[in-house]
Amino acid sequence: MEKCITLFSKRDASLLRGHPWIFSGAIHRVTGEPQAGETVEVRSADGQFLARAAYSPNSQIRARVWTFDPQETIQAAFFGKRVFQAYEYRKSLGYDKLDAYRLIHGEADGLPALIVDKYGAYLSCQFLAAGPEAWKKVIVAQLAQLPGIRGIYERSDAEARRREGLELSDGLLWGEEPPEDFTIQENGLTFRMDVPGGHKTGFYLDQRENRLAIDRLAPGASVLDCCCYSGAFGIRAAKAGAKSVRFLDYAPSAIALAKANVALNGLAGDPRLTFEQADMFQQLRRYRDARQTFDVIVLDPPKFASTHGQLLKAAHGYKDVNLLACKLLNPGGTLLTYSCSAAMTPEFFRTIVAEALTDAHRTARVVQSFSQAADHPQSLAFPEGHYLTGLELHLDL
Repeated sequence: MEKCITLFSKRDASLLRGHPWIFSGAIHRVTGEPQAGETVEVRSADGQFLARAAYSPNSQIRARVWTFDPQETIQAAFFGKRVFQAYEYRKSLGYDKLDAYRLIHGEADGLPALIVDKYGAYLSCQFLAAGPEAWKKVIVAQLAQLPGIRGIYERSDAEARRREGLELSDGLLWGEEPPEDFTIQENGLTFRMDVPGGHKTGFYLDQRENRLAIDRLAPGASVLDCCCYSGAFGIRAAKAGAKSVRFLDYAPSAIALAKANVALNGLAGDPRLTFEQADMFQQLRRYRDARQTFDVIVLDPPKFASTHGQLLKAAHGYKDVNLLACKLLNPGGTLLTYSCSAAMTPEFFRTIVAEALTDAHRTARVVQSFSQAADHPQSLAFPEGHYLTGLELHLDL
């Protein structure tokens, strides 16, 4: 008999809707002493089969569902099927023709807590929970069978692993080490890649389509790119004919990367471009005090809230930075503002930005809303998978 977890009465509603998480408080009984990452059968209070899931004894999310199909078993062929399905989905959308895209996006691809990004011939992976960690060798073997892959690298250095009772981990998993300095193309621009040392898995692929909006806004405009990291927004603005572009980031490594990418795109020495290594909140206040203004401001900060418990503090941060940006924009200017905190819903983010506008004594129209690119798919059964939200706001004159 399979090792099993049995839920309390009336605690199976979310599973019946297809949500893949089982929290510790929903579990009435654990049978068979499953180990971390081991597959368990999930049953309702009356003994009905609900799912097969990866057990995680150290996490509040005590199990993550692999499958709701009672006929499907969890073995190497299961992971091969899921990897192939994920690849075919991206291929159907034309992403396989791009240099870089997300190949596996966790729960939405039926592989909870597994992230795989493709950069050229190299895959960069995050195994963020006990389930994918236990099946790591099998998953890597399946990934290695994809066409054109030369190396698979691990970037499981996210804090989510600590909540699973797992140590942070990175390094080569299969094949060749990624080159120290290679490049990818994104919508006509070139960016330097650092798989071992870059943010997340190396690059922010989820903003790929969103960055195109600045092509329309930049001609003749003064642009401020906050938390610029690779400089992708600002470089697009410069290429689109911005009057000036300022790159702002707290990390010296990010400023160095932005400068390198500026050079790669033929903009080295361009007098329109300036760089500022400083804390965003402090620097925006300095601009305000100096009465410096901009036509376009990009706010793309790092995650302010990883959990719902951090959401209130994050809300204060988002309001503060959006309030400052609204004060720095010229009449008729544009704010591109984003949140990549999964705990932040689009509705709450809109409320926060609306309050910032009110406190700044500005009014604006929403030109468009943003989300993550389609290679970061979302499931209606798993709203937590929608983590990137953004707005293009056109301030009134």
